Amino acid sequence: MFRSIASNALTLFIFGLVGLSVGLAWVHDQYVSQGPLENPICVRVEKGMRLAAVSETLLAQGAITHGPIFRLSADYEGKAQEFKFGSYLVPAGASMGQISDILTQGGQSTCGRDVNYRISVNAVQIVMRELNPLTNRYEEILSFDPVTEVVPAAYLEAAAESDLRWRVTLAEGVTSWQVVEGLKRADFLEGPIEAMPAEGSLAPESYELERATTRINLIEKMQKRQSDILGELWAERAADLPINSPQEALVLASLIEKETGLADERGKVASVFVNRLQQGMKLQTDPAVIYGLTQGMGILGRGLRQSELERDTPYNTYVNAGLPPTPIANPGRVSISAALNPDQTPYIFFVADGSGGHAFGVTLSEHNANVATWRKLEAQKAAKN
Repeated sequence: MFRSIASNALTLFIFGLVGLSVGLAWVHDQYVSQGPLENPICVRVEKGMRLAAVSETLLAQGAITHGPIFRLSADYEGKAQEFKFGSYLVPAGASMGQISDILTQGGQSTCGRDVNYRISVNAVQIVMRELNPLTNRYEEILSFDPVTEVVPAAYLEAAAESDLRWRVTLAEGVTSWQVVEGLKRADFLEGPIEAMPAEGSLAPESYELERATTRINLIEKMQKRQSDILGELWAERAADLPINSPQEALVLASLIEKETGLADERGKVASVFVNRLQQGMKLQTDPAVIYGLTQGMGILGRGLRQSELERDTPYNTYVNAGLPPTPIANPGRVSISAALNPDQTPYIFFVADGSGGHAFGVTLSEHNANVATWRKLEAQKAAKN
């Protein structure tokens, strides 16, 4: 009798273990199998969100079909308290295990909204974007000039979200004064800027940052980036250039930057300046003359007068030979590269061609013909207006 009971108990125990094993295997299979999402989605984890609330959010968005299995498995993996605040992109077909990894890995949010504070030569602009999970591309929600336009209520509402990502972007060719004035108006930054950064020392790039970053720390980051770029490209410079230091390379690069907005034309513009320097010719570049008048504080907003072309300032390259004493703007990487590795051309003249680019010439007669063509185009344009 006892042996029979013991045998039955052992049998039940074995069946129980088998059943448990089968059940656990099924749970694990459900946890790692492809999920129900047909399209990617953004999932937002609020601050302090617990496992049960995360599970409910995922169920509501159709990312999972078994809340208890998600909670049990995440808890078993020790992730119950590990969910990170932010917005995250969950791909189509993501398993519960993959979703758990995405929401607990931390780091920068991979979904949601960002704000790009753009400082350009002519204006400051705030652009807010949101990631479209279907295309995995950011789409513009709104944009405005915080100096001249009313701040949209939608921006103020979104700016209060603590997982909003922030970015400051400098356009190529902005002056240090324009950068400082722009950063002063950025209400998501903190602290004063005690001294004006040296002209040319700021890299025109896009900088991701945290809200309440200090302005001086951001300036230092821009300066370090420009120093790194200049050091890298100086080491790879062409031989026999008519410049003797990285600082002179910055000066030349800033002239190139202000003369053309076309990246593929900068090497050719650089060749003109290099040829002129090597031949002892004056550079005769209008942007340098303008900088001598404005000191980089805003734009001139009109053409140069003859008296200004004749005025003897350190930046008047019609009067003085060689490079100006300092850069006239903050040049980007392409312009610095062009200054240090210019195209090999015979050109010593260029003038606007009316299409956004320039016409280049070797002789004065070629240049005069190009100037005549440009003036004709300008006259035609004025007649149409």
